[in-house]
Amino acid sequence: MTKPTTDKLIPLLNELQEFAYKMADSMNIFRVLGYGLLLLALFDILEMFIPPGFMNPAWEFQTFGALVERVPVPLIGFVLVFYGEKYSRKEWEFRILKFLSWLTLLLALLFLLLIPLGIANTVRLTNTTVSKINILSQQKLTQAEQLEKQLNQATPEQINNFLKSQGRSLEGQNPQEVKNQILSQISQAKEKIQTQTKATQSSQRTKLLKNSIKWNLGALVSAALFLSIWQGTRWARMN
Repeated sequence: MTKPTTDKLIPLLNELQEFAYKMADSMNIFRVLGYGLLLLALFDILEMFIPPGFMNPAWEFQTFGALVERVPVPLIGFVLVFYGEKYSRKEWEFRILKFLSWLTLLLALLFLLLIPLGIANTVRLTNTTVSKINILSQQKLTQAEQLEKQLNQATPEQINNFLKSQGRSLEGQNPQEVKNQILSQISQAKEKIQTQTKATQSSQRTKLLKNSIKWNLGALVSAALFLSIWQGTRWARMN
């Protein structure tokens, strides 16, 4: 009974050994890929900060969003680099792993600190955007009101000259009727400007709020993931 059992176990052990060798080879490929992804992420981050635009809320907000949206690459890179823990490592690699382990904690803290900045920049950008839209709207309204005032004071001859400047003519119409028509069009244009201003403000607010919520929640999740990697790589910091 013992010999047949042993004969069955030997092929199984050989198969397991062969599988272990293949896994070791795959492990090295995963780690090389991980280092490569971390380098690519570093290049991407450096490109984002050249040239820097600190104290510019628009630049800070967009850079914050870009960092959050690109975070999957370094996360995958870290997981692949730490894959297999201490198994089949070179001596020099442990110093790098220790540095990378502490780096994940630093990144977790960084993303947590970026959340208040993201919220503050959302408020600042919203106020700035609303202010710019109001200024443009007021400029258009002022122009319309000036034209309205000029028409109210215009004589029939001036109205005729105004129409000629626009490539039009009275064509037998009463100057006062034409004047009233133009004033009505100006009044409608002013209402349209005010309606468009409110719609644009609402649209911009919604867009900023959606991006802010997405990126701030993304930063929170990213911080949690980096922290979990740091906690799971204690073995790398023990060397």
